[in-house]
Amino acid sequence: MAANIGIMDSAYFVGRNEILAWINARLQLNLSRIEEAASGAVQCQMMDMTYPGVVPMHKVNFDAKTEYDFIQNYKVLQDVFNKLKIDKHIEVNRLVKARPLDNLEFLQWLKRYCDSVNGGLMNENYNPVERRTKGGKERSIKCSQKNSKSLLTNNSVNPGSVEGDSKSGTNLRKPGGVASGANSSLEALTKEVTDLKLSADDLEKERDFYFAKLHDIEVLCQAPELENIPVIIS
Repeated sequence: MAANIGIMDSAYFVGRNEILAWINARLQLNLSRIEEAASGAVQCQMMDMTYPGVVPMHKVNFDAKTEYDFIQNYKVLQDVFNKLKIDKHIEVNRLVKARPLDNLEFLQWLKRYCDSVNGGLMNENYNPVERRTKGGKERSIKCSQKNSKSLLTNNSVNPGSVEGDSKSGTNLRKPGGVASGANSSLEALTKEVTDLKLSADDLEKERDFYFAKLHDIEVLCQAPELENIPVIIS
């Protein structure tokens, strides 16, 4: 079964663009980077599409922002794997770091598995937006209630604070030096992120290159004309 896919399997040679196109087409999303799927929510819904009704979508958090929330999603996914007797251990600690390569490899495996179940065909009766909404309505309501309570509290405390702030407006202005310093730090961080992304792209290309070479060697070693050649041990 696809759960036991070797590292040299063709599944691991599927590029990121193909993986993103696969996700966006089936789940009606608009992901542009592999690491955007690091929360585990996409993987849960892919399994829900492959096995309708098996995944408890109300437990899947599509608004997950923290590693803790990511882990909860992967717990749901691992429970589904166990329920379906899929022999696949999820490397949660690596995936939640949102490193592109780790998440790409897991999504490559997931695509191969789902394709082996449904033959690569899309489930036309599956409504991904509706399934996500069922799990997201309750969270949206809770958030709006919290925001309302917060606004009421702020308005009821210190009713004269608005007047006081207007009188002392000059005291609230931040020096221009602080703003310029923050801009410099932001530019430096942006440059660092860009450099890291370029480095990650180079590493991925290098990985694909060596994988291709290893695959060629594997094919060559399996050629019939090489089977009877004696092995020379020095």
